[in-house]
Amino acid sequence: MKSLVFVLSCLMLSFACSKEKTFDEREINLISPEKISGFDPINASDRYSGNETGKVYEGLFEFHPLKRPYELMPNLAESLPVVSSDGLTYIFKIRKGVLFHDSPAFKDGVGREMKASDIIYSIKRLADPKLNAKGWWLLDDRLVGLNEWRTKNSTTENTNYEEEIEGLKKIDEYTLQMRLKKPYPQFLYALAMPYTFIVAREAVEHFGKEFLNYPVGTGAFVLPKFEQSSMITYLRNTKFRDKFYPSEGEEGDDKLGLLADAGKKIPLIDKITVHVVVESQPKWLSFMKAKDDLLEVKDVNIQQTINSKKELKDEHKEKGIRLIMKPMLDVTYFAFNHEEPIFKNRKLRQAMNLAFDRATYNRLFHENTAFDAHGPVPPGLGGQTKEFKNPYIKYDLDQAKKLLAEAGYPGGKGLPTIVVQTRSDTISRQQIEFFEKCMEKIGINIDAGTNTWPELVNKVTKKQHQMYTMAWGADYPDAENFLGLLYCPNQAPGSNGANYCNPDFDAIYKQATIMQDSPERTTLYEKLNEMVALDAPWIFGFHRTDIYLAQAWLKNFKHMEFNHSQFQYLNVDLEVKKQLSKKF
Repeated sequence: MKSLVFVLSCLMLSFACSKEKTFDEREINLISPEKISGFDPINASDRYSGNETGKVYEGLFEFHPLKRPYELMPNLAESLPVVSSDGLTYIFKIRKGVLFHDSPAFKDGVGREMKASDIIYSIKRLADPKLNAKGWWLLDDRLVGLNEWRTKNSTTENTNYEEEIEGLKKIDEYTLQMRLKKPYPQFLYALAMPYTFIVAREAVEHFGKEFLNYPVGTGAFVLPKFEQSSMITYLRNTKFRDKFYPSEGEEGDDKLGLLADAGKKIPLIDKITVHVVVESQPKWLSFMKAKDDLLEVKDVNIQQTINSKKELKDEHKEKGIRLIMKPMLDVTYFAFNHEEPIFKNRKLRQAMNLAFDRATYNRLFHENTAFDAHGPVPPGLGGQTKEFKNPYIKYDLDQAKKLLAEAGYPGGKGLPTIVVQTRSDTISRQQIEFFEKCMEKIGINIDAGTNTWPELVNKVTKKQHQMYTMAWGADYPDAENFLGLLYCPNQAPGSNGANYCNPDFDAIYKQATIMQDSPERTTLYEKLNEMVALDAPWIFGFHRTDIYLAQAWLKNFKHMEFNHSQFQYLNVDLEVKKQLSKKF
């Protein structure tokens, strides 16, 4: 455990360069709990990278910041596409007047207009075998000719971006046709994810290997250069197109003040400063000193936030701080690497599930705000039912020991020490220590491998692990996004970091994912969810509750699962900030 002196020293170092409070600049201060490795959209494989990438880059579509259930709306696309009757051909109209950020990559340093060819180029980059993009799984086997183009270029010295692909055709500068190999109901969702955000070829070629540190997008904010440090500063894109705050949301938004900026041109703020703070207590202290405007509350800070009734504590109410609590579309898990021979043993995996004391873990690390995961699909999505109860997530040491013996490892005898990769922050280490103690009770020895977030992602991507622990938050509101974590073709570097393969599961998954939303598809999703739950490819953890604290002067923040495009809509009430800051 770090000493208090060290923690406070870290906090002082993190914010030593921060200026005194001012009330004349619309600036928002945010906290990121992890460093990111760069700003290349095709590798924005986690929530932290997606949130930063989404400040400077954009996709054809985005989720409406206010409407619930979640609704896609056009962004770089002018409108929703025209789709053929067989669901295979999509015609997109591209918005005119969208400019890339000014950059030395362009003639005279002035950003040019984005056109249909930029979209084709960006999708080809995602498929380029030489780039080994973390997001390739998203479009693998989707577009006519794209996989063939990828295979052809895997053996060439240079990737041929000039070659036309049947499934990606420019009709004119502002019209694009995409053709699918088979129906893909989630296709438009894919075009709202960071992986498919649009980049400029000039920037990729000008900066070369340094492209990930020089983001050149079309988004509402600019970042001339990214450097690994404890702070990232974004400035308003003064050449951002005419884009306006929405004038409608869901019922009740008006009373909450979420429509007060309706019709105003965005972005509404001049600057975003993101402070990278890994440890929980420095994050908490920073927010409580009003150095930050928004705090995602995790772990030990939950007890400091809410009372036994799960209501905001009075001392925070007095400062005007707001509490936002919403169930997350997510799942936490300990994943087995199924390329390790010992983890091909189902009874071993089931035994380890039964030995995990979820109730105590939930109390210690989530203040009982999380819900047991009976399978990969979270509540609120088709595929998860209240009726199904996973028999292997109860805490039953006797049954765990029995299954371990049947697996061939009575009392753990003959089983080597298992290394679980996790993050290096204090809470992650405490969580893995708790997990170690759970497994010790049935004779299994666990060691922890500690990593920074980029290091952990890299190990999972390269299959350099026995086990790892992680969470998956929804990329879009469909159970397919969670079931795909266990689909064999999505093995690392794709989203299936467990490298799990089950031919029966894969066959039903392939059938379900080409079906439109229907009771029949939901039934298949339910079958898939139960199938993998019983097969125990992970040690299932929890579906968590998102808990945020927002300063009273932060406007337009609404809980959003897919929040990489949310920041352009935020605002600051400078008068409220000036008055309430006296209380901090």
